[in-house]
Order: sequence, then structure tokens, then C-alpha cells
Amino acid sequence: MGPASVVDVSCTINGSPVRRRIPPNLTLCDFLHDEVGLTGVKKGCDTGECGACTVLLDGKPVTSCLVLAPQVEGRKVTTIEGLGSEGHLHPLQEAFIELDAAQCGYCIPGMIVTASALLEELENPTDRDIKRYLSGNLCRCTGYQQQIDAVKLAHRRIASHR
Repeated sequence: MGPASVVDVSCTINGSPVRRRIPPNLTLCDFLHDEVGLTGVKKGCDTGECGACTVLLDGKPVTSCLVLAPQVEGRKVTTIEGLGSEGHLHPLQEAFIELDAAQCGYCIPGMIVTASALLEELENPTDRDIKRYLSGNLCRCTGYQQQIDAVKLAHRRIASHR
């Protein structure tokens, strides 16, 4: 008997239950983008090097091009579309816009998702913490200072509301 040509996957994506029948070798990146229609997930290098496809898997950043979709069975996935709420941007999204931290914008969804995990994990991140966290998210358009400043601005705003 050969390998299964399709598998059922049930998970929670951006707070909503999702169930799909998919090929077992489909990457999480392709699943989210092509099957679920979440176009904020960007495929960059397809080797886990650029970070454009970063999403949160159970609250931790992962490069979704290196995760097979069946591996998310029963788990929680958060994409850029799942940050913030209807009609309200996440403070990171607001700060990136305000400080012009997105030029072409291709890398920004993965970078913001990664930064959201940083702000959940560290109460008072330093510039070094931010640089370390974002080191897996490559940007070809900037020198990264605007993104670092945006993360710091979002952190200050979030901290002032706690």
C-alpha cells in the first residue's frame, strides 16, 4: 500500500477552526497562502533563510516553508492577518506604517509576526534583543533601523496600556 495521497488537517488559524483535505507534502506556507487564502504569508526563499513566510505556531515564530501542513494538526497558527482585530491594527502594524518601516513590504508580514512574539516573550526588550529576534527576517530594501524603531515604538505603546 502506497503513501496517502491526501490527509485531513484540522487546526485553528487566526482564532478560527479550519479543516482541509490536502496532500501530505504541502508546506504550511502553501497551505496558508493557497488553500486558506491568507496572502499575507509570503514565500521568499522556500528554504527557511529569509523569514518572509514566518507565522506563529502555538505562539512561537516558525518559517512556514519548512513546516509541513499536516504537522499543524490540532495546533494554533497565527498569521499577519490574525494580529489586531477587525478594523484595528496591531500596535506593531501601526508603528511600521507610522515610521515608514515597510518599503516594498514583502518581508514585513513575517517581520511583524516575529516581532509580536518578541513583545509577548520579553517585557522590556533592548535593541540587541530586537536585532537578535529579527535576525531571521531579511529585508533587501532597508538598513533595518526603521523596523527596530517601529518595534520599540510599539513596545512603548503596548507597555503604556498595561
